[in-house]
Amino acid sequence: QVQLVESGGGSVQPGDSLTLSCKPSQRPYSSSVYAWFRQGPGKEREFVALIRWHGGSRLYADSVKGRFTISRDNPKNTVYLQMNSLNTEDTAVYYCAVGSQYSTDRRTYDDWGQGTQVTVAS
Repeated sequence: QVQLVESGGGSVQPGDSLTLSCKPSQRPYSSSVYAWFRQGPGKEREFVALIRWHGGSRLYADSVKGRFTISRDNPKNTVYLQMNSLNTEDTAVYYCAVGSQYSTDRRTYDDWGQGTQVTVAS
């Protein structure tokens, strides 16, 4: 239903920063929840962060808390994931998703982007 396009991935060294962007194909509903998930090599897709479009309530996985920041820009209809202090464990394909539930469960999300690769290596 909703197309999501992620961008901003790349290859960086440990300690570096990256900012990912998620652009939906239509204006978000006020009830929408946007989330970032990631899937590393040989791992299941895991929750990273989410934000409620209306009000901006946020939630983070423990593994990224204090390092990553999720935000949204209402005029641009864009969601961001600012990633600081990256380490090798952050290497993954990062996916943007949108749903109607304030949930860390990937099964509750309705639409997904194609993902953007983040590689952290020396």
